[in-house]
Amino acid sequence: MSLGQSWNVVLTLFGATLTFYIQTWDEYYTQTLILGIVSGPVEGILTLCIVYAVTAVKGGGSFWQQSLLQTVGVSKHSAIPEAVYDMAWNEWYMVYGGLVLVFNTLSRYDLPFPVPSHRGYKAHLPASSINHVLQVQRKEGKPIEPPLYGLIPYFITWLFVPTYLYLNPVILNHHLIPFVFYIGLINAYSVGQIIVKHLTKDSKFPMYNVLTLPLAVAVLDSMGPFLGLWPSALGGGTYQIAFYDIITTICDYLDIWCLTIKHPSQEEEQKKLQ
Repeated sequence: MSLGQSWNVVLTLFGATLTFYIQTWDEYYTQTLILGIVSGPVEGILTLCIVYAVTAVKGGGSFWQQSLLQTVGVSKHSAIPEAVYDMAWNEWYMVYGGLVLVFNTLSRYDLPFPVPSHRGYKAHLPASSINHVLQVQRKEGKPIEPPLYGLIPYFITWLFVPTYLYLNPVILNHHLIPFVFYIGLINAYSVGQIIVKHLTKDSKFPMYNVLTLPLAVAVLDSMGPFLGLWPSALGGGTYQIAFYDIITTICDYLDIWCLTIKHPSQEEEQKKLQ
């Protein structure tokens, strides 16, 4: 959708990972998976299919940078703020995602359809994961604080993510894709831990993710130059990327391998003999 390497991508990543984490957290405490009225595996996939189809028909992602209201034929009117009228398709997509995220996590409405669980179908379940967990805890006479503590690991990670990107705009604007994969791995590992604890009936919720540690160290390292206290040992990620580019370029040019010997193939040996 032509979001580029920007904060919009970071916000999209936040919404996707939060939904994945919080619904798994919900299932751990309630034994029932709540996907919400608009869920990632169903409506989310359908939305992506529509986006891909429209992009293919229109011939590129530039279509999503046009004003939505103007594209659908809404005339400019004084009652419509100019900022709203000029909002592009991808910006409305962000609004749509934000509303769905809030509804699925914080709303107090009940789902209009029954949901399957290990005890059969349940009706009138809350549409939001957090409200569902709190409702089950109160119904079973359990305190609500311990489940809420389980959200701390996720939000600690997402305290580090924007902080690191703010301190390292080069990563945000030029090398965001590998960073997105890294954050995805952190979330996948956290969710995997929750699933394993759920399947093994372990009552101790996983509060620690070792993959967050490098991010915390990177934030601490980046704070030094920002506050003028110490130089960066990691170089804001730029040096590592430059080293990789330089080494791979030299190795490709000289047809050698790094730190190991590249033996010629048998075909090359045979050609030399001929």
